Amino acid sequence: MLRSTLNLGILAHVDAGKTTLSERLLYAAGVIDSPGRVDDGTTRTDSLALERQRGITIRSAVVSLTIRGTAVNLIDTPGHPDFVAEVDRVLGVLDGAVLVISAVEGVQPQTRVLMRALRRLRVPTLLFINKVDRRGADVDRVLAEVERRLGVTCVPMTRVERPGARDARVVPCPPDRDLLTQALAGNDDALLAAYVEDEARVTPAVLRRELAAQTARALVHPVYAGSAATGTGVAELMDGLVELLPVATGDADGPVGGTVFKIERGAAGEKIAYVRMDSGTLRTRDPIHSGLIHSGPDKVTAISVFEGGAWVRRDAVRASEIGKLWGLAHARVGDPVGRSSASEARQHFAPPTLEAVVEPVRHEDHVALRAALAQLSEQDPLINVRTDGAELAVSLYGEVQKEVIQATLADDFGVEVVFHGATPLYLERPAASGEAVELLHGPGNPYLATIGLRVDPAPPGSGVDFRLGVDYRGAPLFVYRNLDEFGESMAGYVREALREGPHGWPVSDCVVTMTRSQYSVPDGPPSTRGPLSTAADFRKLTPLVLGQALAAAGTIVCEPMSRVRVDAPADTLGALLGALSRLSTAVEAPDVRGGEVTVEAVLPAASVPRLQRDLPGLTSGEGVLDATYAGHEPVRGPHPVIRASLKSP
Repeated sequence: MLRSTLNLGILAHVDAGKTTLSERLLYAAGVIDSPGRVDDGTTRTDSLALERQRGITIRSAVVSLTIRGTAVNLIDTPGHPDFVAEVDRVLGVLDGAVLVISAVEGVQPQTRVLMRALRRLRVPTLLFINKVDRRGADVDRVLAEVERRLGVTCVPMTRVERPGARDARVVPCPPDRDLLTQALAGNDDALLAAYVEDEARVTPAVLRRELAAQTARALVHPVYAGSAATGTGVAELMDGLVELLPVATGDADGPVGGTVFKIERGAAGEKIAYVRMDSGTLRTRDPIHSGLIHSGPDKVTAISVFEGGAWVRRDAVRASEIGKLWGLAHARVGDPVGRSSASEARQHFAPPTLEAVVEPVRHEDHVALRAALAQLSEQDPLINVRTDGAELAVSLYGEVQKEVIQATLADDFGVEVVFHGATPLYLERPAASGEAVELLHGPGNPYLATIGLRVDPAPPGSGVDFRLGVDYRGAPLFVYRNLDEFGESMAGYVREALREGPHGWPVSDCVVTMTRSQYSVPDGPPSTRGPLSTAADFRKLTPLVLGQALAAAGTIVCEPMSRVRVDAPADTLGALLGALSRLSTAVEAPDVRGGEVTVEAVLPAASVPRLQRDLPGLTSGEGVLDATYAGHEPVRGPHPVIRASLKSP
C-alpha cells in the first residue's frame, strides 16, 4: 500500500513574515476561522508563552492542511539565527520548502544561510516574496538580488500590480516562453536540442512538466509574490505547492524506518517524539529501537497524527506521515527509529561558537538545574551541557538564545539562573597519532576489561570517526547482542570521553580505532579468568585509555572563525579595510561596483560582535554585515585552558 503526502518547511530570516504566511495558508485551507497575528500572540504555530511574548518563533511547530486533495504537513521554523539548530533538525524530513523573502528588506544574512543549506541538500524550494503591500516594496529589485546574491535560477510565476500600496494586487503571470526555455535548457540538453530544431515542439505543457521536474531536482526555483498579511498572492502560491513540489511516496508495507526531528514534554512531563516515517507502519504497542540500542527496545504507548488540521489519536503512523509518539524513553533528536542507530544525524548548519557558565541563583537549585538542562538538551542536542567540577557550561549561538534559555528555566522549571559572560567555544585536534592500552588484570587497571585505542588526526571539519578494529573474539557478546552493538556502544563511550581533551575543550577531527579488546569470565584461561565483565567496565575504562592516547598524540587548541561579508558605500572602504585588517587573519580583495563595495574576510568569531558594533561608525550607518561559520583554526599564542577561563567576561 502506498501513501503520499507533502512535508513542507517554511523558512525565512527573522521578521520576513514566515509565521504570518503559515497562518494565512491555514486560513485559506479552511483549517482556522481567521489568521492569527504574531503581534497579538494568537498564531497557531507560536504556541510557547515566550514566543508570544517576544513575537518570534523559538521551536519548530507542525500543523496540517489539505490543498486540492494533497495532505500537507507544514513545519514552521525559527527565523532568528540563534535558533538555527531548530531549522537544522527539520531539513532532513522535508519533501519541499518555501523560503520567504521580504519585498522591502530583500536578501538578508539568514536568507543566504538557509538557501545554502537547501541547495546543498537539494531540497525543492519555492520562493515567496512577501510584504508587497509595504512601502518600499520592490519585487524586481529583490528578484535581481536573489539571483545575484543567492546564485539561483529564478522563474517568476506572478506579477504585482501597485507594489508598495495597501491595495497591492497579485495576478498569475505565466513565465515568458523564451526566458523559461532558456532557464530550463541550461539543465537539459534534450530540451535545448528540441527548441533549436523546432520551437513548436516545446509547447507550454512540455515546459510546465519540465519546470516541475527541475523544481523537484532543486535546479530552478519558481518565485511567487504576495502579502501574507492581506492574503494576496497566497492562492497562487498554494497552486504552486501542489503542482511543482514533489510529494513523498513511502511503502507502508516496507520495513519500519523513520527519524526523530523534535522532542517535547507533555503536561505530565512525559516525553513526546515527533517522527517522520520514511517507510513501513508503526503501531501502538510495537517494540522499537530508538536512541541507544543497548538500552533495549522501547514500546510505543500512543500515537497521534494530523487529520483535518488537528492532532488525533490513531493506532498507527505510516510511511510519509508525521506522528507524535509516546513511549520512546531513550529517543533523542536526530535518532533513527526502527533502523540501526549507528548512523548519526547530519548537521547542516554551523555548530555553536560560544559557551557560558550557568549558575542557579539559589544554591539549593543545583540538582534541579542539572535536570532541567538535561531536558532542554534532549530537545536541542546542540545545547551541549558540559560539567567542569561543580560548574555547568552551555553551548550557545548568541545572546537571544541565552535569554530564552534563562527565561525557560525560570518559567517552566522554576529555576532562576545567571549566566557568566560567553566565551568562544574552542576545540582540540590531535597533533599526531597516539596509542594506548590497558590490559585486563594489568597494574593500574581497576576494570575487568582490556582496551587498546589509537587516535589519528583527520581533516578539519570531519568530526569524530570511530572504527572497531577487533573481531568477535574480543567482544563480550554476553553483554552486547552482537559485534555491531558492541561497536556502537564503544563509539558512544569514545564520543563521550572526547567531550573534554587535555586542555579541557572538546576533541574533534580525529579517527579513533579500537585496537585491542578482552574481557573476564569465571571459567576462562588464567589470563582472562575472574568475575564476569560488564558494560560498565568498558564504559569506565574508555576515557582512561583515550586520555593516555591523546596525551601521546598531543592536541592543538583551535578557535572558531567566521567569514564576514560587508556591503558598504565605496567611500568608506579605507576605514573598513583598516578595521578588518586589525581583526582578521585574511582580507580578500574588495569588489567595487558603482557606489558600493563588498569586502570579505576571515576573523575569529569572538571579534564579530565588536565589528558589528563598530560598523555603523565605519560606514556612515549604511554597512550590512553577514557572518558565517568558517571552521576552527589554531589559536595564536598561549593555549586557552578551560578551567582558567570558564568565567571570563
